[in-house]
Amino acid sequence: MIDIGELLRAYREGYFPMSDPSDGKLYWCQPYNRAIVPMERYRPSRDVRRLLRRNDYRVRFNTDFEGVIRACAAPRRNAGETWISEDIIESYLELNRLGIAHSVESWYGDELAGGLYGLAIGGAFFGESMFYRRSYASQIAFDRLVVHLQKRGYLLLDAQIMNPHLQKLGAVDIPHKAYMEMLEAALHKKIPFL
Repeated sequence: MIDIGELLRAYREGYFPMSDPSDGKLYWCQPYNRAIVPMERYRPSRDVRRLLRRNDYRVRFNTDFEGVIRACAAPRRNAGETWISEDIIESYLELNRLGIAHSVESWYGDELAGGLYGLAIGGAFFGESMFYRRSYASQIAFDRLVVHLQKRGYLLLDAQIMNPHLQKLGAVDIPHKAYMEMLEAALHKKIPFL
């Protein structure tokens, strides 16, 4: 397990952990460009809006954090390895017990159909990973997260490293210096997640 104090200090300084699937070692990442989601510009896709109107999914917070993080850690169809090690899982389970790590879950009936998890510190939410078992389930969870953060007054939604999926959700890359300025402002806020 990662030392919780060290883990929280790393986030406050702009780092996040990833484990290397080939050697199992933990590495602290601080990318030159950081992916963030400008919440004021976020717009759900037409498909997500349609599914929200149909009410096919119920979205819950923190009802199955372990189920979400373990689903995120499962190898993807197009990649046989994961960066979410058992040490990371155990550490985030502890952060969840402490009220710092949170899951946003899309339920289809009794099935955990998709979701995401991350950390809430001050006015920043650090998104870690997402998964889906049904089409658009993770996007529904993401949409509800953004709406929740907007209502609570959060300043920063950190998406860490850009990929095509995050880009579709509205993420943009910003330079490290700009990220650190946003992070500093967000950390001065005291906003409970729930």
